[in-house]
Amino acid sequence: MDAALEKKATDIVLLKLKGLVSYADYSVICSGRSDRQVQAIAQAIEIKMGERGHRPLGVEGMREGKWVLMDYGDLVIHIFFEPVRNFYDLEGLWIDAPRRQITEESLAQPVRKRKRVRS
Repeated sequence: MDAALEKKATDIVLLKLKGLVSYADYSVICSGRSDRQVQAIAQAIEIKMGERGHRPLGVEGMREGKWVLMDYGDLVIHIFFEPVRNFYDLEGLWIDAPRRQITEESLAQPVRKRKRVRS
């Protein structure tokens, strides 16, 4: 998400899909304002993930830059050209998935751990 923000991705959303689908636990959806920006966001994510030791299982759509799909196993990343994102409306498809809007401010905040309830 840092890499997407560095390349000025817009409307970044993290969806928790665990328990809803079998192919991934999380999905990130973000947008770019042009096909070149979509490609730049995808390339930055691939570099940043590679630096952390993660290689994609597959990448689709990089050449066209309209919708890039990056599969990292438990994490699937969708980078859309804005009009294409509106057309496919993946957030609407996963309306029941818990979600978090990602901004620079939200990434700067520490993650709060849930208190364990004892029975």
